[in-house]
Amino acid sequence: MVFRPACPGVDTPWTSYLAERPEPGELHGSRPLGADAQSTQVMPLAVRCGAGQAVYQVYGQAFMTKRTPNYQLKDLVAESGLTYAALAKAVRAVAAECGTALRTNKSTIEHWISGVVPAGDTGRCLAVALSRRLGRLLTLHDLGLAPRDEEDDSLGLSLGEDPLDTLLPMWRNELDRRRFLTTSAYSVAAAGLPLSYVREIADRTTAARTGQTIGMAEVAAVRDMVRLFSEMDERHGGQHGRSALVQYLRDDVTPLCRGRFRTEKIRQHMLSAASRGVHLLGWKSYDAGQQGLAQRYYLQSYALAVESGVPGHDGFVMRTMAMQGLKLHRPEHCQALAETGLGRAEGKVDVQTEALFRVVHAHTLAKSGQRRAAIVEAERARSLLAADRGDEVPFWALTWGPPAATVYSRNAKVYETLGDRKTAAEQYARAAASRPAGYARIVALDLVASAEMQLKGGSIEQACATWNRAMDHMDGVRSVRTRKAVTRMRRDLTRFRARGLRCAADLDERAIEFLRPG
Repeated sequence: MVFRPACPGVDTPWTSYLAERPEPGELHGSRPLGADAQSTQVMPLAVRCGAGQAVYQVYGQAFMTKRTPNYQLKDLVAESGLTYAALAKAVRAVAAECGTALRTNKSTIEHWISGVVPAGDTGRCLAVALSRRLGRLLTLHDLGLAPRDEEDDSLGLSLGEDPLDTLLPMWRNELDRRRFLTTSAYSVAAAGLPLSYVREIADRTTAARTGQTIGMAEVAAVRDMVRLFSEMDERHGGQHGRSALVQYLRDDVTPLCRGRFRTEKIRQHMLSAASRGVHLLGWKSYDAGQQGLAQRYYLQSYALAVESGVPGHDGFVMRTMAMQGLKLHRPEHCQALAETGLGRAEGKVDVQTEALFRVVHAHTLAKSGQRRAAIVEAERARSLLAADRGDEVPFWALTWGPPAATVYSRNAKVYETLGDRKTAAEQYARAAASRPAGYARIVALDLVASAEMQLKGGSIEQACATWNRAMDHMDGVRSVRTRKAVTRMRRDLTRFRARGLRCAADLDERAIEFLRPG
């Protein structure tokens, strides 16, 4: 019998081990080749070869050499203190965040430690689960699952000398539709990076910046273009215009950021405008449910804001990162991010912008159980809006439109967290009414949140009416969040449909039509 390696360049002799067919997204163990070999399910030939493994093709079947245990992974699991069952549960949770269902169990962990390489993106879920437990960023290489020269899972999860050097390969991967970024999970370890980012930006050299001389006209052009993309995002959802925004930032904005500037002030404004453009990419990724990629863009937006030196802008991005952590129920670092961000802006920005910072700080206080402090801070945010004297709001603070509507919406979340559903519903409705025309997605989501509060308060007819108003704004919007909101609404209405409530049945029919593919 002739044995031919199925992995190029591998010539290890065949041994009597036959791999079983793996579960979707995972690889399981192997067993000795015995008399019942013909009845054994064999591993598909497409399965990758891992470290210490060679797959041989024998008459169309695949045979695997005996594996080498993965001691790197074994040591990290031991350091984590997690049982195999607990780690498997953490891996499944990370995969669920990325929209994938895995059946990982303690036996799967045993197989991985024995040398089996997880298939697909499962290894990355394992890396994130261990990173969260150990409080530091781990890559596939750290886990003994990939050589150093494979795709860099840490891309975008660090704050380096020049954020543009990090963003360029991220943009290349996104335009090439590389999945490892779009399916990446939220990193708790990376969430705290801005808190320790103390690099002296003033020491960075600008000698390498070459090209045309940049003036305020170019800054204004970038702001206008980013504003246009922002309005498109609000009107049609985050999946519209995303590739175009990536290309614009890569091909037009990056060369401008590396040009020669007439004054240092102009350079600061250009970097700040670029930061808002990258922040918008993070927001688009968030709207698409790609939380890991969103976080990476937020980190690089933060780095650009720090380099710009524009007062308050870096704190604004920290505020966004705190909001993302709260939304994902990952409270680690959220209060510190909100407090530090507020400290970066307090006394340096107009009162409307300061209200944006304070209301997120109030939300983190509410989440941490500090009820009285949360209410005081929320009321302070509202009083700041009332004290507005018409001062100009910075370009970077207009990410979600006029600050007042954003403050009302975030205040609603404070009261929702504190269990005051009536006030929360009123604040969500007030936020929706305060949005400019064309902000379809966020108006719809504010109304959905208001309807959910009304339902929990026992007002089913009122909730159905509010949900219908929300859906009026969803036509033409391509957003994972709006689809999830409608799916959630159908689930909430199930018991009312079963009782024959007409408004619930009519709304469900509308929801089915909205969710229909096409």
